[in-house]
Order: sequence, then C-alpha cells, then structure tokens
Amino acid sequence: MSGMDFSGKAVLITGGASGIGRASASLFAGSGASVAVSDINEEKTREAALELGNQHVAAPGDVADEASVAGIVEAARAGLGKIDILINCAGVSDTFAPTLEQSMAHWQRIIDINLTGTYLTCRAVAGEMLERGEGAIVNISSIAGLVGLPYRNAYTASKHGVAGVTKSLASEWGHRGVRVNAVSPGYVATPMVKDFISKGLVDEKAIQRRTPMGRLATPEEIGNVMMFLASPLASYINGAVIPIDGGYVGYGAAGPAVDID
Repeated sequence: MSGMDFSGKAVLITGGASGIGRASASLFAGSGASVAVSDINEEKTREAALELGNQHVAAPGDVADEASVAGIVEAARAGLGKIDILINCAGVSDTFAPTLEQSMAHWQRIIDINLTGTYLTCRAVAGEMLERGEGAIVNISSIAGLVGLPYRNAYTASKHGVAGVTKSLASEWGHRGVRVNAVSPGYVATPMVKDFISKGLVDEKAIQRRTPMGRLATPEEIGNVMMFLASPLASYINGAVIPIDGGYVGYGAAGPAVDID
C-alpha cells in the first residue's frame, strides 16, 4: 500500500452513521478499505454500512459504556478479521447555557461520551495493534480543545481531554508501532451544526466573518485529513493535534477576519 490507497486495511469508525464519521466512512471505503461503522443508533448504523457495500459491516454500540465498547470491537473484528485503523468520531455537543445553570448530569454525559468514549475505544483496539507492531488511531478533538468556549464547559473540557489522551497514548505506544493523532476541527457543516444554526444557537455569518477562509468546513475536508494521518504518508507523525479550522484559531486581530454580508 502506498499513499492514500487503503486496500487490504480494516477500519473501525465510531460515530460513523452521520456527520464527519459518515463522510470518513465513505472516503475510506472509496480508497479500498473495509469499514466497520459504529454508532449508538443501531438502525442508522446498519443503514450506513449497507450503503457502503457488502464488504463493510455494522458494529453498533455506546462508546461511553465499557461493555458496549468491547462488543463494538468484537463485532468489527468478526466482520473484518482485524482492525488496522481506528477513527474516533463519536461525540456529542452540549447546551449553550450559563455555567450556574448547567447540571452535573449534563457535564457527566458529555465527558462520558466525548472523553471516556475516546479512551475506551483506543484501549479496546490497541492490544492487537501492539501485538502486530503497527496501527493508526485518529481521534477528534476540536477548536474547543485549543481555546475556551464560554457556556460550553463540558464540551471544552472533554475536547481538551481528548487532545491530552492522544498525546499520552502516542507517547506510550509510538515506539511499538502504533501512532495516535488527533484533529481539531473548527465549525463544520454537519447536521448537528446546521441544527444549531437553524435554532439560532450559532450565528453562521459571525463564524464566517471570524474565519480567515470565510466559510465552514465540509465533513469531507475533516475526513481527508484523518485519512492522511492514518496513511503511510504520515508515518512519522505521532502525538499531533492538527487544527482544521480555516485559520480560526490562528487569527488574532480584534476585528473580523473577512467581510461577509
């Protein structure tokens, strides 16, 4: 295999039934990989796997639950024979509420899914990768893992945590052939973000003005970088957390980055 040809590779993608995960599943499948799609919604998970083709499998489950994660990985291995690459896309956003109005139950749910779920799936697939002496894991952090977002404490903490876990695991497993990296997307035109925009929770024009490239990302643009990090082209990249945000985090001036009417 060379470049972005994933023929013969088996890929497990959590959160693979929608958004960035769904786009990534299509990209990997289109590049020759066999894909196991995992998501908490069993019906949507099976639909996504069927849409990819007969050589791909569904592995539904809840990444926040340790026993369920074991089932996800077992189903993926049974269907694909192995797991060469893990793409961790499972995650949820939070409410846009003042800190003093946020409940502990809300906090815990976000941490359990975004952070603990990432940790559990990494740990669950690592054993066979370490035995073979090769493997690639790509996690999803966020610009919220690089900066602070007001009213979004749990989400911001969870994404900072994903960045930290990524670096920790990369430091532990890199010399044994397993690379662990993460991407930090900015605002992406996923169904979740589009829903926020429609509800008035996110101002699309304000994001466009604040982003030097003047637009939101597509899910495929995030998936392409995840594919790169999982490929031999990134063979010496380990422990990296790469912003994919159109320059959002890098922009430091006081006013808008671009003029958007």
